[in-house]
This record gives sequence, C-alpha cells and structure tokens, in this order.
Amino acid sequence: MASSNFTVHSPPLFTGENYQLWAIKMKTYLKAMNLWEVIENDVDPASLPQNPTLAQIRRYEEDLSRKPRALTCIHSTVSVVIFTRIMTCDSPKQAWDKLKEEFEGSDMVKSVKMLTLKREFETLRMKNGETAKEYSSKLMQLVNQIRLYGETFEDSKVVKKNVDKLARQI
Repeated sequence: MASSNFTVHSPPLFTGENYQLWAIKMKTYLKAMNLWEVIENDVDPASLPQNPTLAQIRRYEEDLSRKPRALTCIHSTVSVVIFTRIMTCDSPKQAWDKLKEEFEGSDMVKSVKMLTLKREFETLRMKNGETAKEYSSKLMQLVNQIRLYGETFEDSKVVKKNVDKLARQI
C-alpha cells in the first residue's frame, strides 16, 4: 500500500440519536479505512493457492483481518447501550444491518416518514413575524431530512418554493 499524507480522524460516536447522519459518516470512515467493502459484500477472502508467494500470504492475511477490523470499528463507535444490542453479531455486516433495521426502520416505516416529510415540505408556510432566514432554515432542515432517507431532492424545487414563499410576503 502506498503511503499518503491522508489522516483519518476518529470515527463518529452513535448514541441512538440521528442514525442517518451517523450511518453516512460511518460509511465514509469505513471507506477511508478500506473496510466498507467487507460490510457491503460480506465475503471471505479466497483461499491461498498451493505454494503461495510471500506477497500472496501477506495479502491473504490482510484480507482475513478486514472483517474483524470493521467489526471493531463498529463496536468502538457505539455507546455501551447500543453495543449490547450488537455484541452477539459475528460479522460487521450483521452488526451494520441490525443497527440499520433497528434505528432506520423497515421500508414501510421509512416510506411513511418520507411521505410525512414531503407533506410538511409542501405545506410549509412562512409565518407572520418569521424572517426569511428562519423560514429558509426550516425549509432546508426538512429537505436535508428527506435527503437523509435517500430521496433525491432537486435544489431547483427548494429554490422555487423559497422564492415563491418569499415573493408572497413582499
């Protein structure tokens, strides 16, 4: 592996709040550590060939250590309360999926949350006495929550709503 000046900072801590934000940060952290693939694919390394070279042995040992390292990363980024929920998971993928299922919810739950957020976006109105900055902040908070659930939300739609509402106030 080539060395670089890239420094990986400490991973994000998950205490049970803001799962979607933690998951995005954690995925990026695991990618930086070259460990995300073992969570995504959950495959064991191929067996060594007969009479392996020293380089093949090193690579195999490196590949073999990736799952335990990824699981260690997950373990070290969750609070004690959350850890007890995943401590029996044997693989990093099992731990990741368990956290996702528990804190993100099922597809049906996510769909309902998404519909609720979209409805809030559509019905959001600027209140009397509310500044443009306050309104825009609320609007962006909703949009970012929608995006956290994986929905592509065009900036042009946000700008249009913002401009329309602000124009009505003038």
